Amino acid sequence: MSELKIQAISFLKQLQTDICNELERHEGDKFFITDEWTREDETGGHGGGGITRILKEGNIFEQAGVNFSEVYGTLPLAMSSKLVGATTPQTFFATGVSLVFHPRSPLIPTTHANFRYLEVADKCWVGGGIDLTPYVLFKEDAVSFHQTLKNACDKFSDSYYQAFKKECDEYFYIKHRKETRGVGGLFFDYLGRDEPQRIEHYFDFVKTTAKSFIPSYFPIVEKRKSASFSERDKEFQLARRGRYVEFNLVYDRGTQFGLHTNGRTESILMSLPPIATWQYENNLAQTEKEKELENILRNPIDWV
Repeated sequence: MSELKIQAISFLKQLQTDICNELERHEGDKFFITDEWTREDETGGHGGGGITRILKEGNIFEQAGVNFSEVYGTLPLAMSSKLVGATTPQTFFATGVSLVFHPRSPLIPTTHANFRYLEVADKCWVGGGIDLTPYVLFKEDAVSFHQTLKNACDKFSDSYYQAFKKECDEYFYIKHRKETRGVGGLFFDYLGRDEPQRIEHYFDFVKTTAKSFIPSYFPIVEKRKSASFSERDKEFQLARRGRYVEFNLVYDRGTQFGLHTNGRTESILMSLPPIATWQYENNLAQTEKEKELENILRNPIDWV
């Protein structure tokens, strides 16, 4: 096992613990349940597994999931070709942490983050990202969120924040709705795959951005958790959650990778909210505040 693989597994396991501990600190008397699982490879043999931690019916969060996985085996030909241009099925190893938090209050944004390390054949790379999906727009929350992520990026390159912010806006785009999923953040993938000499630089970058998740998100939770909201705010949250589901099921690469590699369905789909609604009308916004949010989703802006 390579040294970088060992470091990735160790770091990501600790990251899962740190984030769960922080969320439980805010929840008070609600705790995660731990679900350890294993995976069969394509031959029926052992293909790794993971630890899924789920908090349900919390005081602040309707559902929060933090998943660690460490899986390996042989990729189908189509996936092998897509990832490394191979003409035959290739062996792979992948480890990562993915999380999605769905708050009760529509004043607190949903958040998602993913950090991963992969090996396919003789190539390895890292990827990940963090993004924010508000339902009631507080511009100062979006600014503080993006500023924290920019500070992490700037430790490595002045160009990283703008490049990966742009990738995030482009990746989390619901094509059939012509809007982004939220107000963005960072998204990066395949870092080091074609630059093996820089893989340690990129791995350090991923660790730094992963450590920025707690200070980027939880101050928003603390600020908004006790504020009152209207019935209309809740209706709009549930309708916009429907758009969240549409993206995850139709476009999300992590969902597709997991389902195509015989991943554990419950852990893959933990990102879906426990309650969402769909309306026939495409334009969900009614109030000026809702229309302002939808306009930003259709025309992403620079927050910092």
